[in-house]
Amino acid sequence: MSFQAYLDTIEDRTGLVPRALVDLAREKGYDDPSVKAGTIIAWLAEDYGLGRGHAMALVHVIRKGPTIDASHVGTSGSHRDASAVLWLDGKATNPHRG
Repeated sequence: MSFQAYLDTIEDRTGLVPRALVDLAREKGYDDPSVKAGTIIAWLAEDYGLGRGHAMALVHVIRKGPTIDASHVGTSGSHRDASAVLWLDGKATNPHRG
């Protein structure tokens, strides 16, 4: 599953676009580097029913922003992403969706 596919599934499961969840995390102070990933994972599991893999994708975006390593872009296989910048504003408006 591509990184973007994780974010799209998060939107399906929560009804919120990834950017909204990132904003909620910031309101809670979860973007502070001292906050452990486990704290964010527990919040996402309790409030939104997300599993560890999907929560970790969101932890990456909360901590590092929407940019991913270029080695994942344009490669073959199921973990390939179309862009080094993840789309956080909903899959319906993603210009990279085919």
